[in-house]
Amino acid sequence: MADEQQNNATANGANQQQVQFALQRIYVKDLSFESPKAPAVFQSQWNPQVNLDLNTRHTKLQDDIYEVVLSLSATVTNGEEVTFIAEVQQGGIFAIGGLDEASMRHTLGAFCPNILFPYAREAIDNLVLRGSFPPLMLAPVNFDALFAQSEQRRLAEAGQAEA
Repeated sequence: MADEQQNNATANGANQQQVQFALQRIYVKDLSFESPKAPAVFQSQWNPQVNLDLNTRHTKLQDDIYEVVLSLSATVTNGEEVTFIAEVQQGGIFAIGGLDEASMRHTLGAFCPNILFPYAREAIDNLVLRGSFPPLMLAPVNFDALFAQSEQRRLAEAGQAEA
């Protein structure tokens, strides 16, 4: 009887695909810093306004292998003038398998960018410091909330397309 139960459990396990996730590589895909008003900007009263743009994209490289790229662009103005622009595209290669479509979208759209964000934040901070500006401490980002908003928009657009 115990052998029958073990064989049934093994057969059921073989039918269910096992979830796999592995980080293969993290790298900087693109990096940019410009300070169009330097050196005059260093003579100004410092009252910065920060605008952060964030975007993610993913590409299937081969079966179960995906590239996820997190793009961060920080534009800092002082008054009406752009003080500096720091941009990074932080890439990662992930081996992901055994997920249904919704779980795969969530993994590529929220989980992977969450892994990449600390690396991108550090790259931006280093660029800003090398430009001789005060550190730009970017707050953590809730990628799950951003993904949920994106999914709501996607579903609303799909509903409008059907109507």
